[in-house]
Amino acid sequence: MSKRLGNARILMYSHDTFGLGHLRRCRTIAHSLVEDYRGLNVLIISGATIAGAFDYRARVDFVKIPSVIKLRNGEYTSMDQHIDLHETMKMRQSIIRHTAETFEPDIFIIDKEPLGLRSEVEDTLVYLKTKGTTLILGLRDVMDAPHLLEAEWKRNDVLRKIGALYDDVWIYGPPDFYDPLTGIDVPQSVRSKMNFVGFLQRNASKDAALPNPEKGDYLLVTTGGGGDGADLVRDVIAAYEADPTLTHKAVIVLGPYMSADLRSRFKEACDAHPLLEIIEFDNRMEDRIAGAKAVLAMGGYNTYCEILSFDKPALIVPRTQPREEQLIRATRASELGLVSMLSAEESADSLKFASAIKELLKRDPPSVSAPGMQLEGLPNISRIVAEWFKRKDENHLQIVQG
Repeated sequence: MSKRLGNARILMYSHDTFGLGHLRRCRTIAHSLVEDYRGLNVLIISGATIAGAFDYRARVDFVKIPSVIKLRNGEYTSMDQHIDLHETMKMRQSIIRHTAETFEPDIFIIDKEPLGLRSEVEDTLVYLKTKGTTLILGLRDVMDAPHLLEAEWKRNDVLRKIGALYDDVWIYGPPDFYDPLTGIDVPQSVRSKMNFVGFLQRNASKDAALPNPEKGDYLLVTTGGGGDGADLVRDVIAAYEADPTLTHKAVIVLGPYMSADLRSRFKEACDAHPLLEIIEFDNRMEDRIAGAKAVLAMGGYNTYCEILSFDKPALIVPRTQPREEQLIRATRASELGLVSMLSAEESADSLKFASAIKELLKRDPPSVSAPGMQLEGLPNISRIVAEWFKRKDENHLQIVQG
């Protein structure tokens, strides 16, 4: 039964330079909150080029800011080659500030980048703090290798600013999985605000009118956004070509950010193999994973939430550039027995990879191999949000009565 919040507003920010992880995480939280609270409206500011390709529930909407992409070397460039990066950043900053001023949110939730991409949200955070908006930073379970994250944050004095600006820091994972700020000298002003809310559960579609992917008899290969997924797809195809005893059907989802040239090359290779099916993009990945026998992936944050939510055996081949996030997460998850892991070097050995895929199809699901892993993030967030609104109401009443 959903509770009512009088005209409450939550603004979310997702910088989205590479892949779909940030937007999908924000959308999951937004959908859960509007389901729990009638009268709540959520607006997501997103830089994802395909923000409009997803469905949004009533009372959840998005504002699209000009897209910026992260290159493999970690540098940024404008999506539109006719506009330079400096101009694109000025436009983004202006839209973010204007949206915040017009929308007047009660709560502002920032995903992963404490000051926004290249500090584009900093002046909006300072402005909203003067208006009494509750400011929340949401960090995924793993950020990056500590020495890289520390260097990145030191340049902009980020830790001090988190302590000064934010009311709460949510970690989207359980405390016994991983601490995203491990190995960094974190001041007490930040440490005291850190709240490990847990992994975010995913649900398959409830809409009976939507076609359901066939159940259970395919291995799902997913590369997330696909911008850096070519090696994994190439290695899967090569493993199937090298080992005729690999007889399980595989459905490969390329992702929307894979280049057209690579897409057509992979399609051609799969057309020649009866067990391989290629899908370019599916905006309901939850349903695909729910229907799969097992999952083979690079292991971004959302994939883990889906593996746990739908209790699927998984083999992870993490990328290590431009961040070490996937490698750190996969190493920890395999230590806990949640997934199997293979390095990119090992997956390039076709017979070794084929053997690992056959082992994956025999692997126990996480409920057996890692039974302690819980998904408590969404109910915990819902409870925290209710507490913030209750406190706001009490303060408002005191001011009115005073």
